[in-house]
Amino acid sequence: MARSIDPNDPKGLIREAYNIDGIAMPECRSIFLDWALSLPDGVDQKQALAELHAAYSAQEADHPMTQVMTEGLQAAQAPKRRGGWRSRPRQGVFLRAVRDYEAVMTQAADRPRIRLKPKANARGLRHGFPWVYANDIVTDRRTRKIPAGALAVLEDEKRAPIALVAVNPESKIMCRVLDRDIEADLNADWFETRLRRALEMRECLFDAPYYRLIHAEADGFPGVIIDRFGDACVIQPNAAWAEARLEVLTDALVKVTGVTTVLKNASGRTRGLEGLDDVNQTLRGTAPDAPLPVPMNGATYMADLTGGQKTGLFYDQRPNHAFAARLVHPGAQVLDVFSHVGGFGLAMLAGGAAQALSVDGSAAALDLAAKGAEASGCADRFQTRQGDAFDVLTQLGEEGAQFDVVICDPPAFAPSKQALDAGLRAY
Repeated sequence: MARSIDPNDPKGLIREAYNIDGIAMPECRSIFLDWALSLPDGVDQKQALAELHAAYSAQEADHPMTQVMTEGLQAAQAPKRRGGWRSRPRQGVFLRAVRDYEAVMTQAADRPRIRLKPKANARGLRHGFPWVYANDIVTDRRTRKIPAGALAVLEDEKRAPIALVAVNPESKIMCRVLDRDIEADLNADWFETRLRRALEMRECLFDAPYYRLIHAEADGFPGVIIDRFGDACVIQPNAAWAEARLEVLTDALVKVTGVTTVLKNASGRTRGLEGLDDVNQTLRGTAPDAPLPVPMNGATYMADLTGGQKTGLFYDQRPNHAFAARLVHPGAQVLDVFSHVGGFGLAMLAGGAAQALSVDGSAAALDLAAKGAEASGCADRFQTRQGDAFDVLTQLGEEGAQFDVVICDPPAFAPSKQALDAGLRAY
């Protein structure tokens, strides 16, 4: 649609552009270029452009028009042959700026747009919140047809870009923020850069390669867990975007860390909520045929990477195990309920406890716990009892058993709102 250009009111013109609902990038460029070329002789175009840019970048920093003005200002301020900036801007200067900007925007322009409802917390997303729930998004047939795992540009209610997101129309978490740069390309470099940053941090924290390398959103990989066990890594790609890019993620992981074995663990309810399968895979190398010893908090744990729970070990409990170990005094009696492979009990024995009893419903987990106690050199001070935790606690009470420290770390009894009442009773 043709627009009348009033060079004496450039702010009014740009304000009009900002208020256009769904303004396209080419229209932004056209409006800006028309304004720049219509300024009368004698006007300091560079100054006018700088003032215009400053006035609106503070309010609409992510708006396409501001982006176009930024490129135009950079072109205007660049040194020119034959005496610098002229009193009347040359069309070629702006066309080159527009062309360069268009080149880098091509990929972002091709991506679908996801728009927030007015009531959604756009400010929180701009300040780092990583999720967008389905009820905060304007959904239509086009939005619902976006393939799970595809990339899109998240916009606020005024259509100002916020971030590059991964989309899954089948999930309640419909969008996961991947990058603040809407032009980002999720190629090998993108994965390697984030993996390398995570690796450098872990190498500062731990003296051996046994740790949680990637902790989902905290490391810039929404919905992804990667646990490292020496030369082996286990990936839990619990989001559709990561499942769709599992090959490039695996290649980057091997390149950055040098591990020789990479396994995919597909267990857990989260993958089901994302519409993903439950098929485990060996992605690189050969899966270990026996549990691996893992040194941690002064003890040795046995991790079953192929048949154990989740990735084989709860690395996220590592600091809690260390804290619990500081609670014991020499000669302390410890009870570890829901112990899994002996997480708290073994750490507390390493911290000076006299005896530890681990209770769990899984015979396989308790067998790993007992092997961990043997590897830690404290098998004579470690006991296990298999059974339902509530029943075992009742039996211990009837036996008159007493403990100095009791650790009770149950699984999630209320994983959803529907299970809240049952969960409260269990807790």
